[in-house]
Amino acid sequence: MNILNLIRYKNLLMIAIVQLLIKYALFEPFGVAITLNGFGFSLLVIATLCLAAGGNIINDIYDKETDAINKPDKVIVGKTVSEKTAYNLFIAFNVIGVGVGFYLSHLVGRSGFFVLFVGISGLLYLYASYFKQLILVGNLLVSILVALSIIIVGLFELLPAITPENQATQVTFFKILWDYALFAFIINLLREMVKDIEDIDGDHKAGMNTLPITLGRERAKKIVFALSFVPIAATVYYVVTYLFKQQLVVGYFLLFIIAPLIYVSIKIFTAETKKDYHAISNILKLVMLFGMLSLLLYKFILIN
Repeated sequence: MNILNLIRYKNLLMIAIVQLLIKYALFEPFGVAITLNGFGFSLLVIATLCLAAGGNIINDIYDKETDAINKPDKVIVGKTVSEKTAYNLFIAFNVIGVGVGFYLSHLVGRSGFFVLFVGISGLLYLYASYFKQLILVGNLLVSILVALSIIIVGLFELLPAITPENQATQVTFFKILWDYALFAFIINLLREMVKDIEDIDGDHKAGMNTLPITLGRERAKKIVFALSFVPIAATVYYVVTYLFKQQLVVGYFLLFIIAPLIYVSIKIFTAETKKDYHAISNILKLVMLFGMLSLLLYKFILIN
């Protein structure tokens, strides 16, 4: 169980669910031309999860000092799992992830895609060891990588299967993926900034240069509060523009995405304690999950 917690198995499960929904709830029901069979798609999921697991491990290794202050009850590396074991697991997951990515890239006839897996592995290491300490840079980088876990399905499934005849359809579905990736990027960026405020004490002692450390907690809170309206506005625009004819879908977005996001904005404005920011972070994670589960509704959205 300690190793499962170390690799953040709940987050990995969410990544797997999202990728499975893209293939089986978005692509296959509408007969979209895809490249990977069940085995090939399983390899894509495995490669993604291995790289993400490795990233979570190296992040915990470098965060030992800050975690001891910010969340002492959840420290794993050096406490329930030795640092040597953690490093070995980090190397193993990355070797598997990059190796599977190499095979998969050649399987779809796009050997250049192998660079993606090497790049993701390297960026996750650099995020944990360096970029996380820089104001906003780490937040932006990890949010881009979260969005990439969605985009990568389109790159391997849609792109190699494009023909002159199906190009319009392939582009349409890739645009849908892009919208979801953008949503994931915005929500994750907001959550990362909230977590920076929550973890300000440990981050300050570790010499990190996060937004709340640079500008102060209150100024950072005001910036996050202002940014919290971006996903609300974007989601409302998306619903009004594309979904307004489907009452069931509109109701889902209002109840499970827009309403929680409005609640998050209110909570950010009134937040005072570490517990408040932790609650906001958890709500944003749920919003992310419900946003991705909305892929199940596309059988209603695309029939009109």
